[in-house]
Amino acid sequence: MTSPISPATPASPVRSLEWLDTGLRLLDQTALPQRVVYLDITDVDALIDAIRRLAVRGAPALGAAGAYGVAVAMRQGERQGWDAGRLDAEITRVRDARPTAVNLAGGVDRVAPLIPAGLDAVLAEAHAVVREDIEANHAIGRNGADWILSRVERRPLRVLTHCNTGSLATAGWGTALGIIRELHARGLVEVVYVDETRPLLQGSRLTAWELDQEGIPHLVQPDSAAASTILRGLVDVAVIGADRIALNGDTANKIGSVGVALACADAGIPFVVAAPRTTFDDHTPTGATITIEERPESEVLEWAGTRVAPTASRAFNPAFDVTPARLISAIVDETGVRDTF
Repeated sequence: MTSPISPATPASPVRSLEWLDTGLRLLDQTALPQRVVYLDITDVDALIDAIRRLAVRGAPALGAAGAYGVAVAMRQGERQGWDAGRLDAEITRVRDARPTAVNLAGGVDRVAPLIPAGLDAVLAEAHAVVREDIEANHAIGRNGADWILSRVERRPLRVLTHCNTGSLATAGWGTALGIIRELHARGLVEVVYVDETRPLLQGSRLTAWELDQEGIPHLVQPDSAAASTILRGLVDVAVIGADRIALNGDTANKIGSVGVALACADAGIPFVVAAPRTTFDDHTPTGATITIEERPESEVLEWAGTRVAPTASRAFNPAFDVTPARLISAIVDETGVRDTF
């Protein structure tokens, strides 16, 4: 289903997903910014495909998708006469569709115990996941903005961000981009440097689209320009999201994040990570034990379906990297801010 693009507003940002009577509706992020396309998900295979090809992405959004995915599986199982073992297997497939983002498994695990109580109970808990994420996002925005303003003197601010952490990556509003939205609402943003975020361009396709919808000044730049932009003194603070935060504060995020952190450390400016509590994984002691997803080689070797590397060339395409806690100035969640050094 395709809809015309219409501007969102800070009061009502675009929604990445919602539950309808017919099933789960996802905004297909692979079609942005040229088209706004919605996917109506009614079976497990379609949901897993949407997750793996990044039609739905972003740790908090994946958490909500995982929660609703249990309901999708329950409805499909009822239609097709699955037994309990088959239902459990299909839910596990949803849970394991992407290994690095802890929120996906967390969303499934939160609602799955309610299966014996029926579909309505599962949906009520999934709706709670969405509601709580939106509330957390707004709190993250306030907490992060206050922390940054207390430590960075320059006004207005020049902010750098990597990947997409806005409404598209969450149930609504955003984490790192939520902080930028809050700063903009206070009239304190001069410009946002948006890393294009190779190889799938979540920055130039998604973050820039969200910023454009709200009239927030921004410049899209190659990922390889980020360190230079920071070291030239053109950035006051970098703010990114997270897909998993280990017990010691090491943080997994979209590939390229650790390079931004290293540049910030050298330049002496804050490098801030923003994520809800659901992204913290107390069962992962350090970043060294985080599974790093490797994506298809074609994402690197091809451009718009056309081969750009020699036929014999292979690709290394890790989706994430891990930033050590020592390089992180602060981690912001809905409960407050933890200064890491």
